Amino acid sequence: MSLMITDECIACDACREECPNEAIEEGDPVYLIDSDMCTECVGSFDEPQCIEVCPVDCIVLDPDNQETVQELQLKFNQLQEEE
Repeated sequence: MSLMITDECIACDACREECPNEAIEEGDPVYLIDSDMCTECVGSFDEPQCIEVCPVDCIVLDPDNQETVQELQLKFNQLQEEE
């Protein structure tokens, strides 16, 4: 499952800097996570870094983008090949 940012976002920019896949971008009024690029940090870290640094706990699992760990790993591998 990729992650999403809720309306509680205060646009502090902490999450964007931590994302290893550069899946987070500034939105209006809250930041957005590109589900095609979000791997929940599978392949890079044990835990999603954006969740770890979010001061208002506004990053949650996106119920519309459910993925297994294996699917997230495959997505990570594909993103690495594109670089």
